[in-house]
Amino acid sequence: MIFDTQGFAKKYAFIYTAILALLLIVPLVVYVLLLLQIDEAKVKLSLKSQVKTIINSMQRYDNSDKIYHFPRYKEYKSALYGDRYQVIFSTLDFKPSSFTEGFHKKGSHYYYIYILPPDYYFSANYLLVSTEHTANNIYYLATSVMITIVITLFLFSFLLLRNFSSPFEKLNRQLDNFIKDSMHEINTPLSIININIDLFVNKHGENKYLQRMKSASKTLSTIYDDMDYLVKQGRVKRTVQSIFMGQFIQNRVDYFKEVANLKDITLKTDITIPLEYTFSKTKLQRIVDNTISNAIKYSLSDTIVEISLYREKETIVFTVKDYGVGIKDIDKIFSRYYREDETKGGFGIGLNIVKQIIDEENIKLDVQSKINEGTTFQYIFYV
Repeated sequence: MIFDTQGFAKKYAFIYTAILALLLIVPLVVYVLLLLQIDEAKVKLSLKSQVKTIINSMQRYDNSDKIYHFPRYKEYKSALYGDRYQVIFSTLDFKPSSFTEGFHKKGSHYYYIYILPPDYYFSANYLLVSTEHTANNIYYLATSVMITIVITLFLFSFLLLRNFSSPFEKLNRQLDNFIKDSMHEINTPLSIININIDLFVNKHGENKYLQRMKSASKTLSTIYDDMDYLVKQGRVKRTVQSIFMGQFIQNRVDYFKEVANLKDITLKTDITIPLEYTFSKTKLQRIVDNTISNAIKYSLSDTIVEISLYREKETIVFTVKDYGVGIKDIDKIFSRYYREDETKGGFGIGLNIVKQIIDEENIKLDVQSKINEGTTFQYIFYV
């Protein structure tokens, strides 16, 4: 499989950006909170200053004047209230929620209440000065800074990781091409060996040496098919077609009989032939071949491997049961390159391929095993 430099760089650039952004967001939040406090302090100061201006204006009023022109400002609203909070004068466009002395906020309205001496300023007890203010510019600044930081971090991480992983992509591509070429070179002599064994058997009859050779070549063919599946994974679209499951599995059982005979293992089948299922032949063969070959590989000599296929309600059940060494750790057997017994050969990729396929195709697998008693693999295909 080709190493995807772009995908690798993009994935880890997102991760590193997220981590660094989380680390940087703390000082940014602290900075924004300080700016908001400073901004609020400025608003309070301006309201107090405006209160003083209005009081000075009312103090300069001469009672001989018949009309008092209350100061009006574009940015500020003001009001006078009596002792029962009745309105004496107001330019406000909202109703205050509190009349305690000091600074208050209601929505986007900031206002300051100043308690006046009674019976002095037009019989008013409360002076209110208000302004409408939002801290949107601070939030815009914080958002802009954060977006800039994230974009810069992502671009820097992406370019750095892409350049870092480029040599690995080149090496991986060369290795991938080597494996594909090797697979092609192996297939030809393997096919010639199998054909010539069959021709020799037809001409001179069976013997134990040819049987061993053919068994070994079939084992090698299974490994080759697994490798070929991995090499083509993601490149080749697996065609789906209607398959007679019973006939297909019986053919694979017949294929492995010579391998089983070497260990005096009997493949016992209980297969319902007419069952039809729409699936990929390549994927089904990987499931069947790896399960049967593993059952033979880990069975004790002179035992039975039971293979069954039947329909149960809306499912098709495929089961392979052996009477062999058993499995120590069922959870690990699907890991790539894991082998419980290093002496048995193979690369430890067969069951990993099976796990990928059953996850992709929503096939349920149940594995039951007891040490030195045997193992049962049961696949449930939903119709």
